[in-house]
Amino acid sequence: MTAIPRSNGAQFWAALPFWMSLGLVPLAVCAAMLGGWYLLLLPLSTWYLFTGLDFVIGVDGENRDVDTPEDQLFWHKLITLLWAPIQLVTIFGLMIYVVHTDHLHKLEEWALFAGLGILSGTIGINYSHELMHQKPKLERWMADILLASVLYSHFRSEHLLVHHRYVGTPRDPVTARYGESFYRFFPRVLHQCLTSAFHAEKAMLARKKLKWHHKSNPFWRYWALQLGFVLFAALIGGLWGVFLFSVQAFWAVFQLELVNYVEHYGLTRKHIKDGKYEHVLPRHSWNAGQRASNWLLINLQRHSDHHYKPSRRFPLLQTYSEDEAPQLPYGYPLMTMVAMVPTLWRKMMHPRIKMWRIKYYPEIADWSAYKTGTNPWPN
Repeated sequence: MTAIPRSNGAQFWAALPFWMSLGLVPLAVCAAMLGGWYLLLLPLSTWYLFTGLDFVIGVDGENRDVDTPEDQLFWHKLITLLWAPIQLVTIFGLMIYVVHTDHLHKLEEWALFAGLGILSGTIGINYSHELMHQKPKLERWMADILLASVLYSHFRSEHLLVHHRYVGTPRDPVTARYGESFYRFFPRVLHQCLTSAFHAEKAMLARKKLKWHHKSNPFWRYWALQLGFVLFAALIGGLWGVFLFSVQAFWAVFQLELVNYVEHYGLTRKHIKDGKYEHVLPRHSWNAGQRASNWLLINLQRHSDHHYKPSRRFPLLQTYSEDEAPQLPYGYPLMTMVAMVPTLWRKMMHPRIKMWRIKYYPEIADWSAYKTGTNPWPN
């Protein structure tokens, strides 16, 4: 694909579609005020609306100039920085509203905060993913705040220290194994991501001859932020406030891990020898070029390029052709829905994985060792 440079005056308009996420906030407020069927607004708008827009708007094959100066990305960066305060005000503002009124039934309050979890998972965690890869401390702090607000702070350590290093190998918890259903994947990663993140930070400290409990361990910051949010929820609504906050956090993490499941499902790096693997290549991530869902997910679907250049800001991520990287038939919003139906998922994905194996690894005749639950490569 040919890189297309943009003039400085076009930066605002280039960034504007990525600000569509702000439209979900008034939908959340509307759902809280009206209740009933309006509580479906958030899941319908994130999963179904953008899937429909993908079919209407189509695929985006345009690549921006990777040498675009940082100051020309102001409007792109601003939305990711603003989202943390916006998300916190939305979650806790609506919590204050529902616990101090009798407008909604308890079940409706649960549904509202489950919907907020889809919002904080689809947008908040995704924006934190963008921010954690950047160098400025402000952006990393915003990433930590967003992750703490869904009680999943360790995702930063796991993602930076484990996933990017071991993606496509059995040592990466969030690379979904061939044949592994999401319902087996989800409880496995909840445990393995936490332990792998902690051990990765512990190992880094050990290399500096420091104990795991040294003050520089980011887990202290993670725990403090998470505890602060839980206490704030308790201050607002007591145990019910903590419950609603936890409901929001659970569905945010559920949404995150659905995306993680899709991104690398069944794709494996070739083991060379002595526990070493081939370099990460574009072929080791599933990509989707659907324009609307890339607006919603700030180009997360250009996932191969993210693994090639993790610090590259989202507007500069490059798309790959089918000859270079495997392509999903639909955008992530629809594919995550399909992933929740294992039979349909296997029917859709396994033929593509078999073709992928033939295309990139024709020398491997027996793939039986790569099934779920086995470790074909040494640690």
